[in-house]
Amino acid sequence: MIWINGAETDCLPATDRGLLYGDGVWETIGVRQGRAQLLEWHLERLQTGLQALRIPQPDWHGFQQEILTFCQGQERSVLKVIVTRGAGQRGYNPVTGLPPTRILQLSPWPEYPPDYAGQGVRLALCQARLARQPLLAGFKHLNRLEQVLARAEFGNDYQEGLMCDYAGNVVEGVMSNLFIINAAGEFCTPDLGQCGVAGIMRRFIIHVLEKYGIRCHICTLELKDIEQAQALFMTNSLIGIWPVREFSGKHYGIPSLIRKLQMDVKALS
Repeated sequence: MIWINGAETDCLPATDRGLLYGDGVWETIGVRQGRAQLLEWHLERLQTGLQALRIPQPDWHGFQQEILTFCQGQERSVLKVIVTRGAGQRGYNPVTGLPPTRILQLSPWPEYPPDYAGQGVRLALCQARLARQPLLAGFKHLNRLEQVLARAEFGNDYQEGLMCDYAGNVVEGVMSNLFIINAAGEFCTPDLGQCGVAGIMRRFIIHVLEKYGIRCHICTLELKDIEQAQALFMTNSLIGIWPVREFSGKHYGIPSLIRKLQMDVKALS
């Protein structure tokens, strides 16, 4: 099911700037029993992205009500929310004079093998690098070509790929955020101030760790930090937490605290 600007249709003008230039933002949200999970945090990040791109803001109260109505009756599905700058004339000038385009799409929940969460996944090292652009860091803009190229590098032998920037710093997974438990037993996750997506599940995990009295260090990480870590895990709003069992020939364990965090994520459902 797809709604565009509140109407059920899958037709978008060919002049829409989301199609022409990737000029827009998006969110992927888990839906359970008619409820979009962590919706306020998702809309907050969506708003951050719109502000960064200087796209006019929708009526947030009305938009939230539209999303709630759209999700009614959905037992378990995936909601994709897209806001583009709207239709415009040819050229890069962002002034369109028209309201933004709102797109809501529901898809079936992905049925990943239980072993991914239970026994862990194999993580590939991608050769495609992320460009540093702090103006676009943190939120989900519509240009995902770096991720498309990275995902094309590995097949079914790996379940996720790890991406670095051009300075060699570890940033994130192709579709997920990375956490490590380092040699000193500390939780760390990469600093995303220059590039990468600050995931909503990443935010949730940091929040839960704080409730446990555990600080998660947001810092620069290099490949050597990953190789020396005790444990790794990947997160996003759909996979929850996938522990990493193998990366670059090294095997990692799954500490009990990761299992506890998985239970906290499951409680969201």
